[in-house]
Amino acid sequence: MIKKFLVSIVLLFSLAMSAQSGTASPYSFYGIGDITFKGAAENRFMGGVSVFSDSIHLNLQNPASVAGLRLTTFTLGATNSRTKLISNTQESKASRTSLDYVALAIPIGKMAFSAGLLPYSSVGYRTQTLAEIGSNDSSRRFEGKGGLNKAFAGAAYRLNSKWNVGLNAEYNFGEISTISYEFLPEVQLGSREDNISEIRGVTLNTGVMFQSKVNKKFDFFGSATFTPQTRLTLTNARTISTVTSAISAGTDKIDVDVPNTIVNLPSKFSFGAGFGVVRKWLLGTEITFRQSGNLGSRFNDITNVSYENSQKYSLGGYFIPNFNAYSGYLKRVTYRAGLRYENTGMVIAGKSIEDMAATFGFGLPVGNGSFSNVNLGVELGRRGTKAAGLIRENYANFTLSLSLNDKWFVKRRYD
Repeated sequence: MIKKFLVSIVLLFSLAMSAQSGTASPYSFYGIGDITFKGAAENRFMGGVSVFSDSIHLNLQNPASVAGLRLTTFTLGATNSRTKLISNTQESKASRTSLDYVALAIPIGKMAFSAGLLPYSSVGYRTQTLAEIGSNDSSRRFEGKGGLNKAFAGAAYRLNSKWNVGLNAEYNFGEISTISYEFLPEVQLGSREDNISEIRGVTLNTGVMFQSKVNKKFDFFGSATFTPQTRLTLTNARTISTVTSAISAGTDKIDVDVPNTIVNLPSKFSFGAGFGVVRKWLLGTEITFRQSGNLGSRFNDITNVSYENSQKYSLGGYFIPNFNAYSGYLKRVTYRAGLRYENTGMVIAGKSIEDMAATFGFGLPVGNGSFSNVNLGVELGRRGTKAAGLIRENYANFTLSLSLNDKWFVKRRYD
């Protein structure tokens, strides 16, 4: 089943990823944009908890998890985001649909190999400000799009019945484009500034997983990952032109020399633990630390933001009434829920930008005797604050994913 759809889906994903905008947040102006990747849907519906190795689902947060797969697994996810942006003076709404990831993992004995493509961060905003100059108003308009993508390949090894280890190599690439317009009173033409940054870099992500019986019935799960700091190289270009309106392309263009920059993608360390019964229920928690205090801006003249080290706390789990029930479809459905709190590490006007959400979802089996499933879920959250003239975002993210399973490399018994 996987072989029939794999090539066409990957090509479709690659084309859609280059054109999509995964966020509508004005906070995506800073750094490398919003970190939109939050793991595979199955983990995302549990508040981001990824402390266990699943035999039929691909865990995209810990590279050691793929050693626990028993079948070749292909997964694809997409999200529709609906956001309400609220300031002290006005409100607005925005909606975006984006592809989240596409990945394939193949177990071969104690080894397992994986590869995939995912949008890691996204830039997507359009804002306008008015300022009074004498008896007239000046206006400024800001637009941005693009983001950072990751293509990864990895391997994992099952050391024994308790321990798995894994390593992913990730190639970071993408382009961020921002435009700003300014119109002054009693001046016939306005100005337009175009900034483009091409991003490149390589990251390594390592992981380890542990699973052991507490007694004959219950299991304990442990997980840890580490990603060292990565230097992203940004090739920058800037053009200034005159415009008659905020929709014109601009004339009398002048190229401005701006230096190329280095942005440090922060090092990340996570660890977590869980307790439960395999294929029945699990309750887990996970903590992630990022050294985001070292994160910088794309251009040296962006000075109204600073960064601090960030932390994310996740709590969640799943419940399956009876995974191998022959009758009663709802008994085989996986029910997931979780909570997440994150200090994003961004500080604007002296205010730390925080993000918190509640998540829940369902894993729906496809047919009888098949391990493939469709996952549906929602994430309801809030980010930012209205204090200091900033913006609070209330959002609802609706996610759909497919997890397709098949057995490859089976030796034929009959010709």
